[in-house]
Amino acid sequence: MAKEFSVPPVVFPSAGGNPGIPSQRRAPPPSVGPFFQPSKPANPGTGPSIPFMSFDIGSAPASSSFSNPVFGGGGYAGGGATSFEDEPPLLEELGINTRQIWRKTISILNPFRVNANLHEDADLSGPFLFLVAFGLFQLLAGKFHFGIILGWVFIAAFFLYIVFNMLAGRNGNLDLYRSMSLVGYCMLPMVLFSALSLFAPQGGGVISFSMGAVFVVWSTRVCTRLLVELASCGDEHRGLIAYACFLIYSLFSLLVIF
Repeated sequence: MAKEFSVPPVVFPSAGGNPGIPSQRRAPPPSVGPFFQPSKPANPGTGPSIPFMSFDIGSAPASSSFSNPVFGGGGYAGGGATSFEDEPPLLEELGINTRQIWRKTISILNPFRVNANLHEDADLSGPFLFLVAFGLFQLLAGKFHFGIILGWVFIAAFFLYIVFNMLAGRNGNLDLYRSMSLVGYCMLPMVLFSALSLFAPQGGGVISFSMGAVFVVWSTRVCTRLLVELASCGDEHRGLIAYACFLIYSLFSLLVIF
């Protein structure tokens, strides 16, 4: 059976209700400070006035704390573009003269009229291009010889440097840098031979050996003439210098053939 509980009636206090029961009032929360009271406008019909700050850019004086940037060199006074006109080209700053390389290349292509005066200023930019082209043509033939080509050129230049100075004695003035430059420029016929060998039968043959002999003689003649004319005391030992050059370029021709 369910039990019945007697619930006393709930009486809500009110101002005009039961005067015998005191009304309970809640105390206001403690205020931190005075309440914010918005200021009343002077003219209530126009609505509240909102303060507005206006910025007049044209009338504001320029601040003197910031000055125009000043760059060194004095080239920026007339404009930023004029300073770069006086700058030398990047290849010239790196010491690469493309016109000189082209003239040297043209002189190598004619083995009977080689201009030795163009090769007085030695450089390695042109030889490096020729060696990279030689390696690329070998790569097209299925041979990866980049490291071998660079190593052999250095050994060949060092060998030619030692042989020439031993033949010339104390009067020999061929340095290793010029020797590498001459050996590298005279590699141009070998580069042409490597390009033409792509259309020739591989594995050696009469055509390959005949082409190789022509290009080896071409490189040998050019290199010998440049060494004799540029370095002193080389005319007396032209035959021995030509033999050393012949051995060097025969080695590279065998690399192309086989």
